[in-house]
Amino acid sequence: MEIISNNIVLLALTFGVYFAARQLQKWTGWIVLNPILVTIAVLITFLKLAGISYETYQVAGSQIDFWLKPAIVALGVPLYLNLEQIRRQFMPIFLSQLVGCVVGIVSVVAIAQLMGASREVVISLAPKSVTTPIAMEVSSTLGGIPSLTTAFVVTVGLFGAVFGFKVLEIWHVRNPYSQGLSMGTASHAVGTSRAMEKGETYGAYASLGLILNGVLTALLTPFILSLMM
Repeated sequence: MEIISNNIVLLALTFGVYFAARQLQKWTGWIVLNPILVTIAVLITFLKLAGISYETYQVAGSQIDFWLKPAIVALGVPLYLNLEQIRRQFMPIFLSQLVGCVVGIVSVVAIAQLMGASREVVISLAPKSVTTPIAMEVSSTLGGIPSLTTAFVVTVGLFGAVFGFKVLEIWHVRNPYSQGLSMGTASHAVGTSRAMEKGETYGAYASLGLILNGVLTALLTPFILSLMM
C-alpha cells in the first residue's frame, strides 16, 4: 500500500493514464474518450479501489498544479505570434466576446431561475465559462458557493473539450478564428488546450477568447446579476 500511495508513483500514474488515453482517442477517433475525462474517471476508480484518500493524492497532484501556472502563461506564445492579425480584427473580436459573455451569463441565470435554483446556486453558475481562479473569486465575492462553482467550471470545460468542435461543425462554423474564439470563450483552459491540438491558429484565438471572457465575466457578472435577481 505504501508503494502505490507514493507521490512519485501517483504522479507517474497520472501522466501514464493521460498519455494512454490520448493514444486511445487517436486510435478510436471517439470524441467521448477525451483524455482529461478518461484520466479523471480512471484515477477516481483507482483511488477508491486502493483506499487512497484525496488528500494523499493531492500532495502528488500539487506538482502538476505548480507547473500548470507557467504552462498557462505559455499560452501567450501563439497569441504573440498572431498579434498583428489579431490587432487588425480586434473590434469584431471584442464585440463577439462581449455578446458571447453576456449571452452566456444571462442564459444560465435565466434557466437556473426557471428551474427553481436557489440564489446561491444561481450565483455559483454565473461564472461557469471562465478559468477556476476567476470563477471562484467572482462566486465568493457575490455570495455564491466556490466549491460548487469549481464543479460547474470543470463540467463545462470537459463538455466543451469533448463536444465543442462537433457542435461548431453542426452549425457550419468552420473558420479557424471563430472556432478558436468559441472554444476559449465557452470552455476556458480545457477548451483552449483542445484547440491547441488542432493547430497554432486555433490555440492563439482560443487563448484570446479565454483572456477576454475572463476579464468581461469578472466585470459584467455583478451588474447582470443585479438586474436579474
